[in-house]
Amino acid sequence: MGSTSDESRTPDRITPDRITPGTTTRTTTTGLGRRDLIKRSAALGLISVPTMGFLSACASSGGGGEDKAKAGKKTEKNPLAVNDTAQMEFVLFDGGFGKEYAEDAVKIYETNFPKAKVKFSATQKIQSTLQPRFNQGTPPDLIDNSGAEQMDMGVLVGKSQLADLTPLLDAPSYDDPNKKVRDTLRPGIVEMGQFDGDPVWIMYYAYTVYGVWYSQKALDSLDAAYPQTWDEMLAVCEKAKKKGIAGWTYAGKYPYYLPFSLYPMIGKVGGVEVLDAIDNLEPNAWKHPAVKACFEAYYELYKKGYVLKGTPGLDHIQSQTAWAKGKALFIPNGSWVENESANVIPADFDLAVSAPTGIDSSDKLPFGTIWASGGEPFIVPAKARNTAGGMEQLRVMLSEASSKNFTSKVKSLTAFNGGTEGITLTPGLKSGVAALEKAGQNVVNPRLQDWYVQLQKEKIGVSGLGEMMAGRLTPAEAIKKIQGYADETAKDTSIKHYKHQ
Repeated sequence: MGSTSDESRTPDRITPDRITPGTTTRTTTTGLGRRDLIKRSAALGLISVPTMGFLSACASSGGGGEDKAKAGKKTEKNPLAVNDTAQMEFVLFDGGFGKEYAEDAVKIYETNFPKAKVKFSATQKIQSTLQPRFNQGTPPDLIDNSGAEQMDMGVLVGKSQLADLTPLLDAPSYDDPNKKVRDTLRPGIVEMGQFDGDPVWIMYYAYTVYGVWYSQKALDSLDAAYPQTWDEMLAVCEKAKKKGIAGWTYAGKYPYYLPFSLYPMIGKVGGVEVLDAIDNLEPNAWKHPAVKACFEAYYELYKKGYVLKGTPGLDHIQSQTAWAKGKALFIPNGSWVENESANVIPADFDLAVSAPTGIDSSDKLPFGTIWASGGEPFIVPAKARNTAGGMEQLRVMLSEASSKNFTSKVKSLTAFNGGTEGITLTPGLKSGVAALEKAGQNVVNPRLQDWYVQLQKEKIGVSGLGEMMAGRLTPAEAIKKIQGYADETAKDTSIKHYKHQ
């Protein structure tokens, strides 16, 4: 899920949401087994990397907003009782998925409600554009809350700024009136939108596979297979270096992309309970031996000169372009990269994604353990004038036709469990599906980028991992610094805290 100016998505969601050892079951805040989150769901998409902007002042009391639109007549074709003459406003994040898929869905809404005016706009400045409107009590009816300026979900939920989407989920699906919307979604999508208890605050429209992306053609030219252990990784990088190719690059200006492969590696090495402890802000969670081993492994890439020179100064587009041009073998990213970099990826690139390389055979989880989750978070503000209209637009988007339109246009799958019939999967999409199949139950889903955006992006990402990979911190120093940030967040009573149950 990428943007074109500041940062590609994220995450998620994960990142961003859009992960456990020993046994393969663990629970999210709502009790869903993490493995179940993806179970048998071969879907990928885009995730929105959470934002640097921290919606710190999102007022919980509005000021002088317009009156709510009156309810319309509830019918079989209008199950949410949308007012067919009320304006519906939809603000989309203008990123790697573009805006055509949303514009197409808006046309369907306008066809169904010809008297209703739809105000549609797309921007990369989600927070700076919309936070003042939240504070004034006049937010739009539907928002794609993504990109570098994504508003902090934890803050929005904690300050009661979002409408509960349960009415949408319990409404008849667009294609089959005998099936609820919730019954048409991929496993785990509903649960990812929950924070505490039953309400669903977010509809993740896309599905993202995170991992290490590469050109199969480039690996073949080195007569190399994708490395499963770190010794193999270093050997492949050395072989590439001798041919003038860097082993790795990444979004140096936005180093919170590094966790797309680093977090699932930590889960593979130490078990999902290590990721859960990190999510839960537990004391000393970052001091676990698995974290130390993985940080030291990544630092070795820097020390041995396997990272593309100048990477710390590159943004996501620049690093992806250098990688697509064959200057580096591997890049940590999400499945939106195929669409976002389509204009620079060569036709014979043979794009592929893999789960992260582990340390060795002592890892808790097998090779193939990967991070995948729902992404592209859509929200309906609680104080929106036409909440029913916002939810109805989502109901349209979750139809088979709109889902298929999205997948065919942006090379990503949606939360709708289907909609791929007759569509030829692109190389990256096909590889992502294969990676999910290989992972089986070993799919992890760290929640830091959903729960604590500022901690994840500014502190862990930029001040911790970014400094370490630029050689300005040792792994031990980075771990100490990051643990300090996590402890500060845990003690901050102004922040709503979440835990895996």
